[in-house]
Amino acid sequence: MQRVDCPLPAFGRRLRRLRRAMGVKQAALAEMMAVDQATVSRWENGAQLPGRPVQEAVLNTLGAQRTDDRALRRLVETSTDAVHLVEEASHICLAYSKNRAMEWKQWPGSLIGTSLWRFATDEIRQAEYELTDEGWWDAHLPEPKRFRTSAAYHDEITIRAGAILWERLYLADGTPVRLVSGGRRAA
Repeated sequence: MQRVDCPLPAFGRRLRRLRRAMGVKQAALAEMMAVDQATVSRWENGAQLPGRPVQEAVLNTLGAQRTDDRALRRLVETSTDAVHLVEEASHICLAYSKNRAMEWKQWPGSLIGTSLWRFATDEIRQAEYELTDEGWWDAHLPEPKRFRTSAAYHDEITIRAGAILWERLYLADGTPVRLVSGGRRAA
């Protein structure tokens, strides 16, 4: 039950928020991606939507500029709650707690660097699409997003049904990240 070809909603707004947070100009990103600056501009304003492989390549290129925020990672990993931290634009997993690892039926750390988007339930995908209308991508510190999800079973991960809470945080280098709480100890 993988949906690897499903594009991320609001790709342009995600890209703009991440690029600006990282201090990268459109022209510099265009050079990194071997496209022209106008293409990056069209991606950001929604006039052109690249396919999922290009989206991943762009976000991975910017993600490679990110510094390791050990303090935040340590806080997530030592939390007694079921929590995980993802890079907000790409859903790449940066850290997760032992309770989240047990819930997912994974070894601690085995999913670090993996985009979790392909495992999203229909409710998670719907909540992600709602972020645009709620102004999430335009606000520096948007209101936390609460919703419920159904269970999902994949070869690599198990998602429990329950309440989910999304909160935006920033790494020390300005990268927007999302703290995901929920599951067994859902708020």
